[in-house]
Amino acid sequence: MSSVELTIRVPQGAERIPMLGVAERNLKMIREALGVNIAARDGSVQISGEPRAVEAARRAIERLDEASRSGENLSRHEVLELITQLSAETKAMPEDLLRKEIGSPIIVSGSLWDGPLDVYVRGRRVDPKSANQKHYLDTIRHNDLVLCSGPAGTGKTYLAVAAAVHMLKAGAIRKVVLVRPAVEAGEKLGFLPGDLEAKVNPYLRPLLDALHDMMDFGTLQRFMINDIIEIAPLAFMRGRTLNDAVIILDEAQNTTKGQMKMFLTRLGQRSKMIITGDTTQIDLPDPRESGLIDAARRLARVKGVGLTSLDSTDIVRHDLVQRIVDAYGAEDRNPKTTEASDR
Repeated sequence: MSSVELTIRVPQGAERIPMLGVAERNLKMIREALGVNIAARDGSVQISGEPRAVEAARRAIERLDEASRSGENLSRHEVLELITQLSAETKAMPEDLLRKEIGSPIIVSGSLWDGPLDVYVRGRRVDPKSANQKHYLDTIRHNDLVLCSGPAGTGKTYLAVAAAVHMLKAGAIRKVVLVRPAVEAGEKLGFLPGDLEAKVNPYLRPLLDALHDMMDFGTLQRFMINDIIEIAPLAFMRGRTLNDAVIILDEAQNTTKGQMKMFLTRLGQRSKMIITGDTTQIDLPDPRESGLIDAARRLARVKGVGLTSLDSTDIVRHDLVQRIVDAYGAEDRNPKTTEASDR
């Protein structure tokens, strides 16, 4: 393998001293012992160099983080011994294992998730507005696959996009993929004007709206041109494997069981998948075929899968939206009663 680069998120200010050492002494020792380029900037450490040396440096920072969290104050000699041991271990590592490990993002001291979500718009931070929203973000933090259901306006899509953008900015992932099924909510897709791109664009517009809140137009355009951010219809996901990415499926209540299985199996190495939807707004001909409901039932006890739900108390749009959702809620829960009253 040629030279590689790695970014590691670390605490800022005085919190980083137990891990990086006074005047970043530990980083200097890693640089001298392993021959890597290493520098701390803002809330991250950048490492580049020969793959085995970069992997040894990555593991050294991980061990130093563990020591600082447990209250150990390693001496200069102990840090040097640790680096020497890890260097020997990575030199003996089989090539296929090294390829799997190298570049694997490491989140130090939970620092990636400390405080508000950091997006690209200067001065803008995204915070959960309710206990349920905080639980939702915690579920994303601790699981590689998250299914979230809730009514309109609860922030289920917005927070998922914010978490993905936050991870992208921190260097924990390399790509964000935003996906929606192109299912008509009463209108017919074929009668819309324009080519295929023009026809599906209205379905993807809500995802673009969320992104525009989190980065300026120039940054978003650059990321999309360079394929760092991708917005696509669900049908375009078939046959792909997505590594080092956050993949978000929005409006998942409108996927069929087969489509959901296809999408779930796109998850690659070092990636997270977030699936959101509102089970009261299923636009499929047969609501019983909803892939979101089926997946929640099948995956409820699968390790690594997190299920969470938001309700009308989590709505963060106009106050009237919450009252609208509540007004429709009784009918959504008891459709037969509503049908009888309409006769």
